[in-house]
Amino acid sequence: MAVSRALRRLLRIRELNEEQQRLALEAALKELNLLEQAQEATAKRDTRGLRLIASSARTGELADREAGLEESRAAVRHAASLAPRIADCKEDVADLRERFLAVRVERRQAEALVDEARAREAITAVRRTQQAIDDWFGARRHREKDAAELPHRDDRSDSSGPGES
Repeated sequence: MAVSRALRRLLRIRELNEEQQRLALEAALKELNLLEQAQEATAKRDTRGLRLIASSARTGELADREAGLEESRAAVRHAASLAPRIADCKEDVADLRERFLAVRVERRQAEALVDEARAREAITAVRRTQQAIDDWFGARRHREKDAAELPHRDDRSDSSGPGES
């Protein structure tokens, strides 16, 4: 008996579900990575704005000072808008990671069932093969025994026949 179709189908479904969860997790991780890169770029923008303010203080350029202040304010606003999105994305990643691990466990359980069924199948096949060999050998020994006994029976029947008594 082969591994049941239902078990193979279950394993295939579990594999597909795991693949979907893995892809969703990877997408969420990429989004989180992009948001964190944007946050780093915003921090650099703020630093550039502060440097512009510092250089304008030395040179006395009012336009550079105003540009530096505006650059710094924009960076702070952008960082403030990114913070909740990053937090939400981290929660999503954690949730997706948990779901992925749960689906992976389910797939491994189905895989274990299929492996166990295949192992039982292999043991049964070995037993059948061994039984066939045993049957063949037993029949061969029986034929050899019968062949060895037949001439003796013929000799006895000839020597103890009704004509010689």
